[in-house]
Parts: sequence; C-alpha cells; structure tokens
Amino acid sequence: MINVRDYLKMKKDREEEKVRVNYREKIKSHKFTIFYRMALVIILTVAISAVFYLQWKNKIYTGAEVLSSVEIHISQGSNLKPFSGYLLTYSKDGAGCMDIKGNAVWNQTFEMQNPMVDICQNVAAIGDYNGRTIYVMNTSGVMGSITTNKPVRDFCVASNGVVAVVLDDTDTTWIYLYDSQGNELAYFVTTMKDSGYPVSVSISPSGELVCVSYLFVDSGQMKSSVAFYNFGDVGKNNTNNYVSGYDYSNSVVPYTRFLDNGSAFAVSDDRVMFFSGGQKPVSAAENLVSENVQSVYYGSEYVGLVFNSTQGGSKYRLDVYHKSGKMEQSVEFDIEYSDILFHDDQIIIYNESECCVYNTNGTEKYSGNFDKAVLVLIPQSSPYRYMVVTPDSVDTIELK
Repeated sequence: MINVRDYLKMKKDREEEKVRVNYREKIKSHKFTIFYRMALVIILTVAISAVFYLQWKNKIYTGAEVLSSVEIHISQGSNLKPFSGYLLTYSKDGAGCMDIKGNAVWNQTFEMQNPMVDICQNVAAIGDYNGRTIYVMNTSGVMGSITTNKPVRDFCVASNGVVAVVLDDTDTTWIYLYDSQGNELAYFVTTMKDSGYPVSVSISPSGELVCVSYLFVDSGQMKSSVAFYNFGDVGKNNTNNYVSGYDYSNSVVPYTRFLDNGSAFAVSDDRVMFFSGGQKPVSAAENLVSENVQSVYYGSEYVGLVFNSTQGGSKYRLDVYHKSGKMEQSVEFDIEYSDILFHDDQIIIYNESECCVYNTNGTEKYSGNFDKAVLVLIPQSSPYRYMVVTPDSVDTIELK
C-alpha cells in the first residue's frame, strides 16, 4: 500500500517529467523551425540567383556605351595585337606596350625587315624572319633577347619566356630552346631524309613540351608527321627528347598550337586533330573536313575553323570545337571578319566597322556597328566590356 508521501512524490515526479518532455519537444520544434527557415532561405536564394543568372546568360544586348576615351597616336605602319589585356604594337623600327588608359608601359627599338610575333598569355617574342635576334618581353617590360648563329625561320614562346626557335642551315634544320636571357637550354637537328622539313612548331605554356609538324616524302608519297618532344624529366632519356608522334598520309599539317599544358591541336588540309596529355601527348580525336579551311582561331578552351558557308543566307561558317575534340557549334555569319576572339563564354567576330558576339551555345548576344574605325578589340575582365583601339583613341565600351 502506497502512503500519501510516496504518492505525492510520484505525482510530483510525473509532473516534472511531463514538463521536461514538453520542454524537449519545444526545443525540437524550435530547432526544426530554424532549420526549415534556413533551408527555405537557401532554396529561395539559389532559385533567385538561378533566375538572375539565366536572365543574364540569355540577355540580348542592343547597344554599347562608351565608358571612357583616351586620345592616342598609332604610328603609320604599326601592327597591333591584343596582349593579355594590354595592347602590343610593333613595326620594323621597334615595339611597345600600352595599357587600357593609353599609357605607354614600355618601348623597345630595333631594326627588322620582316618582324614576326608570337604571344603566350602575358609573354611575347618578336624576331625578324631570316634574322638572328629575338626579343622576349612581358606586359611589364623587356625580359631579354636571344642571339642565334643561324637564320631564324620560325619561333614560338612559352608563358615563362622559353622560346623554341627553328634555325635554317644548308642541309639541316635545327630546333633550339632558349630562355628569355638567350641561354641555350636544348636543341635537336632535323633533316629531310630522317624526319622531314618542319613546317610548324609550337610550345606548351610551361615550355616543357614542343610540337613539330614535319612534311616528308615516303616511297613517293607525301606525308606529314606531328611529333611531340618533352624537355622535362620524362623526355630526358629519350633520343632528341621525342616522346610521341602521329603520321598522316597525303596530308599537309601547316598549323599546330597548344591550348594549355595538356591540350594541343593541329589543322591539316583535310582534318583537325586534338591531342591530350602533359607528358606524352596522345591522339584524343580527329574530325575530317571536306572543305577548305579559310582561317583558324583559338582560345583556352575552344578552337574555331572558318569555312565559306554552304547555306544560302550566310557568307561564312565558324565550326567551334572543344579542346576535347567534340564539335560544339556551327555559327553562320556574314561580316568580313578581321579577327575572331574566344573569351570566357563569348565568341567575338569583328572588323573595323561591325561586331557580332555569340555565346558558346551559338546564341547571338549582340550585333552592331562601331562609331569609329576599330583596329583592335580586346576583351576585359568584366563581362561584355572591351578595350577598343582606334587610330586616334583607346575607348572602353560596355554592351547594354
């Protein structure tokens, strides 16, 4: 039999337990409410961001606003090239670099008959065809110069200032690697009998891989070979640092380029080839072309081949390939292009008076005319903002 004291104690314990249970339930309910509210806020934020992103991505621009304009003077006979957000100018008498505000960053004088230029990111090399001096510079200033003992036929530069140079000799062709100060790093010799004549040379941004396209005759048949040389640890035990190569019968391969340290491509008269691998590049994809390639353009992710259009309404067709070798888009256009740029998700086609901008899905984002004659258009870091160089000004414009 339970006495009164025990009964009262049990009753009190039950009431306290009930209070504790209710308190725990309230805490759980409160935590769930906070979690629910936070989840709802996150979902709404993501949804709103997605809506704004899609609106921005699908936005069609109808005009361009001039944000700033600076007067400049471009010397007659000067050539201009985009240079990692800057402007590179060069002629037979010298070269210079200009920023977006029209300020001269550096100048270098020289005398050349047929100056050639190669640019990799923020490093440029300038040399004279058949000459013996190559200048290496970045967007800050001149890094150094290279002096050769044989005539220069071709060269290409890496982002660290390493330059691969094709030098001509009587019966042989030499390919040398120099650093930006002119120090010899490596070399190998080619002959028409053993490897063929080098028609194109390119170097990876790191300066470790070199790609050479050779043309040769085998049993009376014309062939091309795309060869890769590794000047790092992987290739040092191989003859002439040769690590991989591919032959193509009845084909000429006049164009090879690296897109990054692990991706390269080559264009022949009947196909475009893609290679992958940072040590021993392998063939990743081939796409046959049945028409004559008019021009080749590329960015960090994409390669564009221009053809005469077979469609009745357009003059040209731009076939866009991803660096993996997959064809992404075909863009039909009519303007007489002076340059085609790949920048982020933009494909920019322009001449001195007209400009068309597409995204990588092939959607036309903008089509319009310039108010002044445009020599060079240089995309800036802000989306759809450009540095536009005219004969007497540097304008910063933004699409609206």
